[in-house]
Amino acid sequence: MAPLDPGPRGVELSGYRRLKDAGGVAPARWRFDGRDWWLEEHGLIMEKPEFPVPPRKYLVTGGRGMTAVLTIHSADKNGERRWELDGGATLHDVTHLECRSARYRQAADGGSCSPANARKAAFPVAPGRAMPAVEGCRKQDYSVLIVIGVAKEDSAPAASER
Repeated sequence: MAPLDPGPRGVELSGYRRLKDAGGVAPARWRFDGRDWWLEEHGLIMEKPEFPVPPRKYLVTGGRGMTAVLTIHSADKNGERRWELDGGATLHDVTHLECRSARYRQAADGGSCSPANARKAAFPVAPGRAMPAVEGCRKQDYSVLIVIGVAKEDSAPAASER
């Protein structure tokens, strides 16, 4: 999760050559990673979000009337991370359906995975549709949750409070 909304800080696909010529530094001062890059639904090359999302409680919404607390737990002894939504909310309830993104990384066949291979005519992506494939890339789609609050870090009570 980037501290700022990464979408508006993005670079249009038509600006990829300028991004590359600038050494991969976007006008918003983030650095493009050609091995692991992101597109949002309008075809903007995005700043890479922070992964994994730090364990804590987040107040999330999809902007459609439902708000819930998302708890992301620390990894267990096997490295597995668990998350849950309170109040019976589902991921669909708190997903901003119009917004989505995809992460693109090198395909196993060793082809060239580059924003230059993205079809500009595939954007914007209609709500509910998957993000487009890009030649030479493997893709992972992501939905967007709008974080409207973050719980303060839990701290252990002082010895005198136990």
